[in-house]
Amino acid sequence: MRRPPLLLLAMALSLSVGALVHAADDLVLSRFSDYLESLRTQAGIPGLAAAIVGPANVNWEGAFGHQDVERNIATRLDTPFQLDGTAQAIVGSLAVRCASDGWLAIDDPVSKFAPSSPDAAATIRQLLTHTTAGVNGLTFSYRPERLAPVAAAVAGCTDSTFRWGMSALLERMAMMESVPGSDVVRLTAPAEAFTASALQRYSDVLRRLATPYAVDARGRATPSSYVASTLTPASGLISTVIDLEKFDLALKKGSYPLRPDALAFAWTPPTGANGQPLPHAYGWFVQAYNGERIVWQFGVSDNASSSMIITVPRRGVTLILLANSQGLARPFALSAGDVTVSPFARLFLSIFVR
Repeated sequence: MRRPPLLLLAMALSLSVGALVHAADDLVLSRFSDYLESLRTQAGIPGLAAAIVGPANVNWEGAFGHQDVERNIATRLDTPFQLDGTAQAIVGSLAVRCASDGWLAIDDPVSKFAPSSPDAAATIRQLLTHTTAGVNGLTFSYRPERLAPVAAAVAGCTDSTFRWGMSALLERMAMMESVPGSDVVRLTAPAEAFTASALQRYSDVLRRLATPYAVDARGRATPSSYVASTLTPASGLISTVIDLEKFDLALKKGSYPLRPDALAFAWTPPTGANGQPLPHAYGWFVQAYNGERIVWQFGVSDNASSSMIITVPRRGVTLILLANSQGLARPFALSAGDVTVSPFARLFLSIFVR
């Protein structure tokens, strides 16, 4: 039987829930789960883990398909996935915290931390927001590889390496199933200040890492391989839905990693030449939808993995999606700064932002 297009599935759910009073109803969440599974199947994603997080607790969780098709291992909520570019949300939080604590200035030149960088004349602000200074003001161009010098800036404020600084941030939020780069297990304690027990924990998590898949036009999945091995500001971080729930709730609590004023700054994009906000703030895309501010980030590694976090600050609701193929992000042009090109995003927004 021919499946309906992704857009029609998202529209159908929007119409079907229109008469329901409260989006947190069990019926709505059950229907959301059903349609999310339909979207997963339509996109050919082998395994998907997802959660909806409210202002103070987790409202819904779901795991679909297989993290390892060949071994028939079902996806679980604690299945580790590569975050790819979604890691920017966490890295941005660490960088903004370093700035708010006075360890660095957002307008410090990149040359201060990475003199040989091709972006040495840019500022940390410009790297985090994916902007470039022009004659008429800032312009936006999404190039995650430009973030590399941010690692040196963050390392300076943690008195150690970028990897250790990230690991300390993760542990502070009890994100114990997250791994700061798969190559961390090649270290021998106490290299980079990692203990033997921490390295063993990372090794245990990596044994459960979701198998990456390339999916052809007919939806057939073939095992592939991850490109990222080491941690950078835009790739290499491994995590689970459960750990990202903790990160989201920590942001909403407003104490660590960011206080409310610092979080407000992180979610405020710079303005461009026309005086309008540009698409990207400090670790996050920011846009308007139906009069609401939507803050989001995505990650993708071609033929391997994809991920997405979408939060609606005024309503305190967040969607987390992790997948072991590129299907959450390809073929959608998310890097242009409009999350609504994704049927997965439209499905969520049609229910929770009406």
